[in-house]
Amino acid sequence: MDHDEVLALFDDRIRRNAQPDGPGVRIERAGAVGAGHVAGAGHAAGRARPAVGSVVRQVGAASGWNGVLWSDLDEAGADAVIEAQVRHFSDLGLEFEWKAYSHDRPADLGERLLAAGFTPGPDEALMIARIEDLPVDAALPDGVRLQPVTDQAGVDLMMEAHEQAFGTDLPGLRERMLDHLRHGTDTVSMVVAMAGDRPVSAARMELNPGTGFAGLWGGGTVPGWRGRGIYRALVAHRARLAADLGYQYLQVDASDESRPILQRLGFAWVSTTTPYVYRPSA
Repeated sequence: MDHDEVLALFDDRIRRNAQPDGPGVRIERAGAVGAGHVAGAGHAAGRARPAVGSVVRQVGAASGWNGVLWSDLDEAGADAVIEAQVRHFSDLGLEFEWKAYSHDRPADLGERLLAAGFTPGPDEALMIARIEDLPVDAALPDGVRLQPVTDQAGVDLMMEAHEQAFGTDLPGLRERMLDHLRHGTDTVSMVVAMAGDRPVSAARMELNPGTGFAGLWGGGTVPGWRGRGIYRALVAHRARLAADLGYQYLQVDASDESRPILQRLGFAWVSTTTPYVYRPSA
């Protein structure tokens, strides 16, 4: 896999030409700069893109994810564009995230976001793998089974596992997953690992139709069950589903804990992403 080529495809298909990630969500482009073109591999090779903006952002409900997905800024205009996004989301009364990547321009984008009042979160490794290079079978520990999440009870089990694994309550995520179930969308696949009647791990896969990319999210395992191969089994399970649906690539924003596991499975570290969050003042 050519790392530069697949990163260019990711930027083009997932960021510049982003799709709404749920019901009631819209994608907006600000400051059109003309048409884009990527001469990469796959079905997008040589395909001209519509006009895009210097900023691509997602806007939805307060319980959803709001933020900047892609930007292409120069040093002279970067601060003005950042200020415009702060004003836009503040006028809507929305907290938002600027999802910055280490290869984004300008090189000091992170410093500019800090100066504008954003708060950075932990760095994560952007990791991508070709699905055909990944194992699609992995053994679960004795007594553990994978259970698809298809109703509210399943979402509750998934959130219970996440809260124990990550040590935090995630009401916004719960509401987003319930929205997908209510609207019958088929772009999210959720699964929970059960040991008897106890959820011990959970994960989801977000599908991006027409892009060749599916994203792996969650994958948290509760203390006491880590190191037994459950995380690897969840990756293999989702890789198999994505392959059956015709997807070519899996993408993960990996923490320091999951990055070594993913590298051993065949994922490549192609960039680093940092969430910069802006919270409007009262």
